[in-house]
Amino acid sequence: MAEVRQRKGKKEEPLGARIVELGTDDESDTPVPKPTRKPSAKELVDEDEGYSPWVDILRVLSFLVFASCGLSYLVSNGESFTWSLRTPPKYMQLEWWKSQLQGPIYLAPAELAQYDGADETKPIYLAINGTIYDVSSNRRTYGPGGSYRFLAGADAARSYVTGCFAEDRTPDLRGVEAMYLPLDDPTVDSHFSAAELAALKERELKEASEKVYEALLHWVRFFENSPKYPKVGYVKKDKNWLDKEPKKKLCEAAAKARKPRKIPGSEE
Repeated sequence: MAEVRQRKGKKEEPLGARIVELGTDDESDTPVPKPTRKPSAKELVDEDEGYSPWVDILRVLSFLVFASCGLSYLVSNGESFTWSLRTPPKYMQLEWWKSQLQGPIYLAPAELAQYDGADETKPIYLAINGTIYDVSSNRRTYGPGGSYRFLAGADAARSYVTGCFAEDRTPDLRGVEAMYLPLDDPTVDSHFSAAELAALKERELKEASEKVYEALLHWVRFFENSPKYPKVGYVKKDKNWLDKEPKKKLCEAAAKARKPRKIPGSEE
């Protein structure tokens, strides 16, 4: 029988040798980085001498300009980017800071009258409900010849309610509620019993007093919240000043605005 001879294969190389050989081939293909050279002391000095601070200064100035524009926009409620405010807030006004540092002033009515705008070297003051405000920023309106000139130099609280600026330059509010009371009419009043008419008049007086209070409060809040007119002080009054004042009649314009009481059931 023919002998089957086994063919010898090629001798296999150890696995480790092959890995080393492959690794050797890869490393031979990778470029070797050149070592970096440290700059010399002379080069560092030259680099420092070439630096200019103007770039950094320009950056800071640009930031300040943009920040100023943004702050102006916020403070003015969108009115201006460049602080050109028609009515700056109180804390941006010199007079407001002066009043805060000096404290409130106290003026008697006769002293307050000297600040009516006739003397241009003095500020213009007006008072409402005992509080004094500086309205010098609107001299055209509150100064001589202005539409509200009668309010300057006085506590004219009554005129704010009646609208009679020339006649009612006084803080005395007695009798002002009459402008909101209906006129008595015997023909109309005869439709009520005595008890009904008395209750009706009591309710009418209460409602009229509330209207006076609301009308005055409107103007008190106006000056309190206005950035144009800083509060500077208070009016000095004697303890029983009202007892010394003669009771005023209702001014003609306010008296004419009164309407007669209506017959029950005829109200619209």
